Amino acid sequence: MSGDRPLPLAGTRILAFTQLGAGPYAMTLLGDLGAEVLKVEDPISGGDEARNVPPFADDGDSLYYQSLNRNARSITLNLRSEAGRNLLQRLVAHVDAVYSNPRGDLPAKLGLDYAALSPFNPRIVCCSLTGYGRSGPKHAEPAYDYLLQGLAGFMSLTGDPDSPPTKAGISIVDFSGGAMSALGLVVGLLRARETGVGGDVDVSLLDTAVSMLNYLASWNLTRNTEPQRHPDSAHPSLVPSQCFATADGHIVVMCMKEKFWQRLAPALDLAELADDPRFATIAARFDHRDELIPILKQRFASRTTQQWIDTLRGDVPCAPANSVAEALRDEQVIHRDMIVEYEHGRFGRVRQVGNPIKLDRTTPRYGPASRMGADTEAVLKDLLELDDTEIADLRGARAI
Repeated sequence: MSGDRPLPLAGTRILAFTQLGAGPYAMTLLGDLGAEVLKVEDPISGGDEARNVPPFADDGDSLYYQSLNRNARSITLNLRSEAGRNLLQRLVAHVDAVYSNPRGDLPAKLGLDYAALSPFNPRIVCCSLTGYGRSGPKHAEPAYDYLLQGLAGFMSLTGDPDSPPTKAGISIVDFSGGAMSALGLVVGLLRARETGVGGDVDVSLLDTAVSMLNYLASWNLTRNTEPQRHPDSAHPSLVPSQCFATADGHIVVMCMKEKFWQRLAPALDLAELADDPRFATIAARFDHRDELIPILKQRFASRTTQQWIDTLRGDVPCAPANSVAEALRDEQVIHRDMIVEYEHGRFGRVRQVGNPIKLDRTTPRYGPASRMGADTEAVLKDLLELDDTEIADLRGARAI
């Protein structure tokens, strides 16, 4: 992709009080597209715990940290000290947003909300991504992706019927919450630029996860049905739409429309099934899935995954059930510039997945995350015009 347009978020500056996964993911999405992310780390606690997450972690940096903090500059700031709090107030006058992902009770306690910061910048947007939101009976409790997958019902929907509740293989709530908070922050910035007044943006991992229940929630709330798990990761209502074992692996087939079933049956050399009254409609196949699926399983097991892909591709929605390594080598993934790289002082060439938002004639920027506190002096000199003596005084006060 050739880029001849400026990055759309260039000139947007965010003070980011982020830890671990969800918040940093949000900032990576925005940083790739031009936002200047000033990641604020606590010099007393040692900064973001993600810096030490194994494997491939050493000397305050890790591939986990780099994957979630791309492009971020790092400054240190101790909000427990009066000098640190005063410094935050001065910095707020020079940024567009303050973003944080703590427990729901902490934005107010730490002075990271609009009530605390608007006297120093009435246009400031204060976005918090918390586990349970900033209100409610659980708001002060810590929350993590794994917990939210359980609480929001995701684990009851994942896995085979006889297996215990099962988490998704990726941090799906963290990443979804991060993406939702990035959207919320941008919406808040648009409102501030239109009205001249900022405000609070309150996004929670639980709210995000529950919103993703979507049609399953509607079935339950409107008709009191409890979604059930089906073997082979099958769709709850569309048949056949599931994973099938092949001669050498697995293939996922999705007959979301009648026309795909009408194409699938003859492609499997089972054309007679298309006219069988038991399988002629979506409703009929749903009622007779226990009769249809064993026939299809036997047929899919007779050839390799690639042979079936070659047969079905373009006519019936299908995909191999890839390993992570296979997914990262997929021709479409490569074509879409989803594998990116940059040079890192310790890791050398770091390869990562790229930004999923594609803008015409715009190339995202990809670069390493700074070491903890590496940009503190430069930011204080550039934004606040502090001199070496003033910075030394702040260090003496343990503010930075």
